[in-house]
Amino acid sequence: MSARYAVHGPAAVITLDNPPVNGLGHATRRDVADGLVRAQDDPAVQAIVITGAGRAFSGGADIREFDTPQAMREPNLLSLILAIEASGKPVIAALHTVCMGGGLELALGCHYRVAAPGCQVALPEVKIGLIPGAGGTQRLPRVLGVEDALNMILSGEPVASERLAALPGQRLFDRLVEGDLMTAALAFAAEVAARRPLPLVRRLTAHHPNADAYFQFARNTATAMAPQFPAPRKCIDMVAASVALPFDEGLRLEWSTFTALMLTPESRALRHVFMAERAAGKIADVPADTPVRSVKRLAVIGAGTMGGGIAMNFLNAGLPVVMLETKQEALDRGVATIRRNYEAHVKKGKLTAERAEQRLGLLSTTLDYADLADADVVIEAVFEDLGVKEQVFRRLDEVMKPGAILASNTSTLDLNRIAAFTRRPQDVIGTHFFSPANVMKLLEVVRGEQTGKDVLATVMQLGKKIRKTCVVSGVCDGFIGNRMVEQYLRQAFLLVDEGSTPQQVDKAIERFGFAMGPFRMSDLAGNDIGWAIRKRRYAERPHMQYSKTPDLLCETGRFGQKTGAGWYDYQAGKRDAIPSPVVLELIEGHRRTLGITPRKIGDDEIVERLVYALVNEGAHLLEEGIAAKAGDIDMVYLTGYGFPLHRGGPMRHADEVGLFNVVRAMRRFQHNPLDDAAFWEPAPLLARLAADGKTFGHGL
Repeated sequence: MSARYAVHGPAAVITLDNPPVNGLGHATRRDVADGLVRAQDDPAVQAIVITGAGRAFSGGADIREFDTPQAMREPNLLSLILAIEASGKPVIAALHTVCMGGGLELALGCHYRVAAPGCQVALPEVKIGLIPGAGGTQRLPRVLGVEDALNMILSGEPVASERLAALPGQRLFDRLVEGDLMTAALAFAAEVAARRPLPLVRRLTAHHPNADAYFQFARNTATAMAPQFPAPRKCIDMVAASVALPFDEGLRLEWSTFTALMLTPESRALRHVFMAERAAGKIADVPADTPVRSVKRLAVIGAGTMGGGIAMNFLNAGLPVVMLETKQEALDRGVATIRRNYEAHVKKGKLTAERAEQRLGLLSTTLDYADLADADVVIEAVFEDLGVKEQVFRRLDEVMKPGAILASNTSTLDLNRIAAFTRRPQDVIGTHFFSPANVMKLLEVVRGEQTGKDVLATVMQLGKKIRKTCVVSGVCDGFIGNRMVEQYLRQAFLLVDEGSTPQQVDKAIERFGFAMGPFRMSDLAGNDIGWAIRKRRYAERPHMQYSKTPDLLCETGRFGQKTGAGWYDYQAGKRDAIPSPVVLELIEGHRRTLGITPRKIGDDEIVERLVYALVNEGAHLLEEGIAAKAGDIDMVYLTGYGFPLHRGGPMRHADEVGLFNVVRAMRRFQHNPLDDAAFWEPAPLLARLAADGKTFGHGL
């Protein structure tokens, strides 16, 4: 049973029991509907209480049922809510812990609502490209007021029950109760059992004194903030309908809008992201109950930009950190940078001065490896050179206590070779943070050949504690993100050789939705970093076609923002990318040297070559087992590389376009004499899926 039925004196209690958050899947809806009938038919029952087992009232609809017949199968959520409203006996929702989405809509259909303090209340549908579809946009404005309701619906963020209960004129909660919720709910049920008529939210009115101007302002703001997403503007339209239309008419409009949004590519993409983010933390051969190691103290080696950012993650989570450097001046600079970061947060009102000092108080520094011995986890963030890593890990092997986890922040190097520098390869793992490490959500967790399952489980749990999106990668050059981005950048540079400009490429991919184009990204990261990698590639991959234009750029010292000049020019203290005539002259001169007559390249070709380069390399990663799931690749690119959220990641975008069409475009690119025909040979997995009419999403 997904909902339990019991009678307590004159009240029937229906308890949602569908772990982990009592999702309102078909079985749960059916059991609640059966409980309602049973209570109506029992003359001894005078009132009905609906609550949730465990740690939630209800988290809402079961998203796993979306796009399946179960989602609409009767009783659907609308039908269930109408049955509650039609009950001849009062129905009381007893809310606690989590009341979100369809769970809140269910509660709004009840005659009364009592809530425990600390209950997190939300209508988060906008986050998956939808509007509330079971009356949320029509009922919430009637109990909270138009502006507070719209703010909740547009943000999708949870609000504590006590905060909502304090709003002037609110009619969401009939009572906020201290102590045992069920005791209070049953007492309330006895109190209202004989009251008639039964109150219904639909009978209330939603009003705004200046509705037209208010809703137009809200639409303008939503369009400016989220132009790619239709759902926020539709949320505004539906709340406006709660003011302008009779309830039933508004309800019908809400439902038709909800079902239309379900079919949009934006909602499909966001629902994919929702599932992929949760699936990323599940590792096939590492059960959820795998024992984890205790982590109470951390060490970070390196006080530079990356090391300091890594340390801040753990300080923010309340974990003490000892930071090691080779020279006191480097330590002092690192601590000063961390302090400045916290001071900036205080100045912006994101942190109190007291909390900032508390976090800084958890940081200690040292020049001596011996002072790291008691740390449970140590993360090295030193120069990206295997010889330097070897020195660090041999020293750590000597001083760290048994069972300590030795982590490397390497972004490209062979983790298995790093692990071999120790006598404890089972304790070695990769933790590839992205810069700035205290801001970026992505953490690539690199699993070596001998990394222990408990080590992997511990680091995944630790990543969650510091609020990172953790994605597991196998060992290869560049892991998931950087291995793929190399091909993305390679295409960008070749496009410039063939006739594009850096500005055209950047603008095309930014119109597609990327946060930043490849040339601006290179300038931000440092063009010298890519140069060093390419020098290694020339020896390792003599067969692959590379543009030499970025090398010529670097030979002139144009390393990007840090030197004030890269693919663009930069003014001191500003990040505005200014097109450079010097760079255009360099590009044109190199074309002449190669005998290339530039051709006009359309934006569609630019986008396809950049994005499909990611897709094909991603397919190779899946085939090789470096990435376990297509959704993992999408999460890497959404949280670490600025891929547009409304497209769901490169692999999801390829599914949306159709893999047959992706392969057809790649075959076309093979005929480009200035590109690498072998690269555009579709990866075997991609070719198979396209031939079978399948998608990467199968198996997410």
